[in-house]
Amino acid sequence: MTGVRQQPPTALTIAGSDSGGGAGLQADLRTFFAHGVHGMTAITAVTVQNSVGVQGVTEIPPGVVADQIRSVAGDIGVGAAKTGMLASAEIIRAVAGALDEVGIGAGHPTPLVLDPVAASMHGDPLLAEQALEAIRTELVPRATVVTPNLDEVRLLTGIDVADTDGQRDAARALVKMGARHALIKGGHLKGATDCLDLLYDGAEFTELSGPRYDTEHTHGGGDTLAAAITAELARGATVPDAVAHGKRFIERCVADSYPLGAGIGPVSPLWRLEG
Repeated sequence: MTGVRQQPPTALTIAGSDSGGGAGLQADLRTFFAHGVHGMTAITAVTVQNSVGVQGVTEIPPGVVADQIRSVAGDIGVGAAKTGMLASAEIIRAVAGALDEVGIGAGHPTPLVLDPVAASMHGDPLLAEQALEAIRTELVPRATVVTPNLDEVRLLTGIDVADTDGQRDAARALVKMGARHALIKGGHLKGATDCLDLLYDGAEFTELSGPRYDTEHTHGGGDTLAAAITAELARGATVPDAVAHGKRFIERCVADSYPLGAGIGPVSPLWRLEG
């Protein structure tokens, strides 16, 4: 007879639900699982979506979102947390208040990964300007690391990144807003032969280069990368080590992406379970 197992590392995702299972909290949970981390959720919105698009969104009341955070943090404890789709300024402000209450985010014991989901795969804004301003003022200053793609960088900072110099300018702008680290993802850089992500801690830049795969099946890529970073932080890694791990992890997930339905399939952390 075996003894009682110890509680594994824990991570919390504060994000929307993707009914197609490719992105959102579903992508976060399977990434946590692939890292041996127990995943918890604070659901911000329920989307009606599949591989071809989003047909509807229903927001969760801000107080309910905040109560989910308080509930799991007060009982189970949170090793690291991440945000995804936050839907509205009211939800963002409720999340920020709850994070402070339970000690999550920069200046607190528990790290926070801010994935500022603010643009669609086609670069279209997903948040009103009021919500974008709430991200800038309420969440970026609480972020241990913020992980925008180039469209989100443009919406948050006004910087239209076209090259590595632009990535550096964007990283500086986000750290000036209060983020402890900024990871500027280069997957959307036009004409680039590789995929260069840039990490900045306010003093030094670290370039993380990887292959660029010829696939359209990249749904949930940003969620999965941020979740992998969160999982490693929950396991005790430093931010540079967690980000470097996340970069390697998402490369494999993109390489193992698969078609799903009639549209765009997801990146896949399932490769870690094979063998």
